[in-house]
Amino acid sequence: MRGEDTQQSTMFSYLSPEERVPASHPLRPIRLLVERVVLRLNTRFEEMYASTGRPSIAPEKLLRALLLQVLYSVRSERMLMEQLAYNLLFRWFVGLSMDEDVWVPTVFSKNRDRLLEGDVAEAFFDEVLAEAKDLDLLSAEHFTVDGTLIEAWAGLKSFQRKDGSGPGPSDTDRGNPTINFHGDTRRNDTHASTTDADARLARKGDGKESKLCYGGHVLMENRNGLVVNTRVTLATGTSEREASLAMVEEIPGDGAVTLGADKGYDTKDHVAQLRERRVTPHVAQKKHSAIDARTTRHAGYKVSQQKRKRVEEIFGWLKTVGMLRKTRHKGLRRVGCVFTFAASAYNLVRVRNLASALSSAVA
Repeated sequence: MRGEDTQQSTMFSYLSPEERVPASHPLRPIRLLVERVVLRLNTRFEEMYASTGRPSIAPEKLLRALLLQVLYSVRSERMLMEQLAYNLLFRWFVGLSMDEDVWVPTVFSKNRDRLLEGDVAEAFFDEVLAEAKDLDLLSAEHFTVDGTLIEAWAGLKSFQRKDGSGPGPSDTDRGNPTINFHGDTRRNDTHASTTDADARLARKGDGKESKLCYGGHVLMENRNGLVVNTRVTLATGTSEREASLAMVEEIPGDGAVTLGADKGYDTKDHVAQLRERRVTPHVAQKKHSAIDARTTRHAGYKVSQQKRKRVEEIFGWLKTVGMLRKTRHKGLRRVGCVFTFAASAYNLVRVRNLASALSSAVA
């Protein structure tokens, strides 16, 4: 018998969002992990907010909403609020009831900035790592470092001479004027972006186009490919090696460790600085390499060279799912906070998958 195509509005619903979400949904284990993480951050939240005044968005709900934005590649806060208005799964994850109003996008953005300014992204990242450590998923001895370029939000037309000279617009369009840059050599020491002063002109290699960029760097542990440290720097020719030294110094403990890396890290000064820090440089060799058979003859060197390729999976996820191919934020600090938070989301997905695999093996 054919059913009738009728739509009738109901006044009451007897099913909660918790009952609507399947028990096997992949967001369920992530939400459990997030609940444990935000519980550890409760003291920090108490210090950030005043005890009197008008209530703001609960930081726990704000963090869960930001996680959804990264995990589902929601490109704007306005679209995220639209999803929260009618998407039952999103409401359940964030903790909104069926009748609760969603936030105004500008209010949500201001509260998000408050979290970023309070170093919550770094604290959230550390607590996610603590969850991974409790599950014995982290290596304490073997690591990989690498960097990538993150395109800045500023456009090339904003990259102008610091002294105010240079070609001007050739038409009267104030919104998007035509500017002819042919014949004008543009460099970071003579030019700066009027939109984002921290953006630097850089390119991935010879023959590639130059763009305004930031440098994004991660330190990965080699056992399960989890991110254990992050950095966002100005896009310079030495930023990768400088960031690697800074992240290596923050590795807990004082034991000897290994560090895998590509050929860009194979310089005499960098290798010497790593060895001063009791780090064995398992870097890929150039034609005239700074390392020799004393390092490469060991089986561990070959393992590091195999493992280091996994760091590209992290950058691939951050740039596609995490929407960091081109950042939507301006300023070194803010871009760094967003980069760290996206790395936390990546770790949450990895921890969920690894924990599931462990429980299946035990069963």
